[in-house]
Amino acid sequence: MAYILSNYGSLLLRAMGQTLLLALSGLFFASIIGLIFGLLAVVHNKACNVIETVFVDIIRGVPMIVLAYFVYFGIPYFLNNMMGQNVTLSALTAGTICLSLNCGAYMAEIIRAGIQSVDPGQMEAARSLGLPYGKAMRKVVMPQAIRTMIPTIINQFIITLKDTSILSVIGFPELVNSAKNVVANTFRSFQTWFIVAVMYLIIILALSKAAKVIERRLNRGRKAV
Repeated sequence: MAYILSNYGSLLLRAMGQTLLLALSGLFFASIIGLIFGLLAVVHNKACNVIETVFVDIIRGVPMIVLAYFVYFGIPYFLNNMMGQNVTLSALTAGTICLSLNCGAYMAEIIRAGIQSVDPGQMEAARSLGLPYGKAMRKVVMPQAIRTMIPTIINQFIITLKDTSILSVIGFPELVNSAKNVVANTFRSFQTWFIVAVMYLIIILALSKAAKVIERRLNRGRKAV
């Protein structure tokens, strides 16, 4: 184990950095996607509701590894052969798109549930004071909804962080892919995967602890109110 740490420790740390970068990038764009489709789910418009439902059902119904292959291989193939466009996607770009779509579907449901957890009377009161729907949602409903969503969003980030390991199939140099290379070079499978498991465990436990602390503080704030 000391041999792996001394000779490949820096490589694994860089790979962990790539993993965190990919997870953060995916969560950032997933938040945008989730916000758009989460709002489509709560507006009083049947077409918008159907669009949100179709998006969420399709993305959540496709395994992550299939989505990764589709984005990395399928989309460039379609654009190159069907539309005559010379397009290639890097592993980082494809991985970010894949994570953003997958996480975005779950974020849409988190945001929908967060908005619906706010007392409908809040929106009615804001509208009765003359605020338009968009401004009432932005100024009155969303600030209250975000308080309930934060712990769940952190938990979703943890899931997204673990899902990055699936993207080793498209060659992205995240932690699992780098660990495979270390095992291939050293034939020390147990030591390498033990170190990788500990690295994941440290990050995930820290995020889980942060989620619990934030949730306790939010609960105390609600009780004080």
